[in-house]
Amino acid sequence: MKIKEIISHLEAMAPLAYAEDFDNVGLLAGNAEAEATGVLVCHDALETVIDEAIAKKCNMVVCFHPILFSGLKKITGKTYVEWSVIKAIKNDIAIYAVHTALDNHKEGVNKIMCNALGLNNTKVLVPKDNFITKLVTYTIPENAVKLRNALFDAGAGQIGNYENCSFNSQGIGTYQGNAGSDPVMGNVGEFVEAKEVKIEVTFEKHLEGKILKALFQNHIYEEVAYELYGLKNSHQNIGLGMTGEFEVPMDEMQFLGLVRDKMQTGGIRHTAFTGKKIKKVAVLGGSGAFAIKNAIASGADAYLTADLKYHNFYEAEGKLLLADIGHYESERYTKNYIVDYLTKKMPNFAIILSEENTNPVKYF
Repeated sequence: MKIKEIISHLEAMAPLAYAEDFDNVGLLAGNAEAEATGVLVCHDALETVIDEAIAKKCNMVVCFHPILFSGLKKITGKTYVEWSVIKAIKNDIAIYAVHTALDNHKEGVNKIMCNALGLNNTKVLVPKDNFITKLVTYTIPENAVKLRNALFDAGAGQIGNYENCSFNSQGIGTYQGNAGSDPVMGNVGEFVEAKEVKIEVTFEKHLEGKILKALFQNHIYEEVAYELYGLKNSHQNIGLGMTGEFEVPMDEMQFLGLVRDKMQTGGIRHTAFTGKKIKKVAVLGGSGAFAIKNAIASGADAYLTADLKYHNFYEAEGKLLLADIGHYESERYTKNYIVDYLTKKMPNFAIILSEENTNPVKYF
């Protein structure tokens, strides 16, 4: 198996287009055409993890956090990032990062947190904007069903929990082919009026190439008339953070105890108790101070995230219980999810969970 085949599974799990613009995801080092000997899945691709990959004969490391984030101008071995990259390159080890591509996935980091805590009725907390494109095209009635189904098969027409969604209307199309034309209906130079079906579908913008290929391959016309529009609608199934609900509400102390045990945190920093029962919870793995207002707007009784600064705690304004459970802790089960996913896709290939604890924060 080549590394590029493993990458195809990873990109199906966490499409690179889902990642935030500031992020650096995908293949960070290595040759995608190389034969893979094994995959080591970790949280951070530190030098100790590269050593572990060498010892376990894995020439691909799949990490959550990208070891290369803001770029390198020099590679001299003076920083922990440079040490890791140098050792990986010397030993022909590929490094692939998923990070916010998996953060934004509806089954990704935040759903994993919700599952660990036993939360139900999950919804995305901060839906992704400017991610939906609309296609409008026109064809004759005899071609409409075939064309529409091909667009569905390519990924168009997915809206929330519904698929194969489209809008179809009928009208009259006109055309007149010149001397170089080869019209499907009518003759060269003839003015034609024909019944047409207008088909409208939406799709995630990264699927545009696939959608247009399906359009051109299945459309009956010599010249395909189509329009593409970028929509401002938020994508309800892609985005950062998530909300969920407990079946049975609990008091705040009981809730924090559950969080401590399930997320295995060494300590929780939190705001003063509000006195409310905890029923609805918002979560956002990693640094989530920016979404405090979203958590409040969602009606959550508590918000779990990490990397909160002193003044961030004031932003709760007594409206919810705000808790910082630690960056690593909030994402701790992500690597297990990746291992399980790849193992199901490649049951006869070596997918290994790293034994290295790369959390740089220690508790006394």
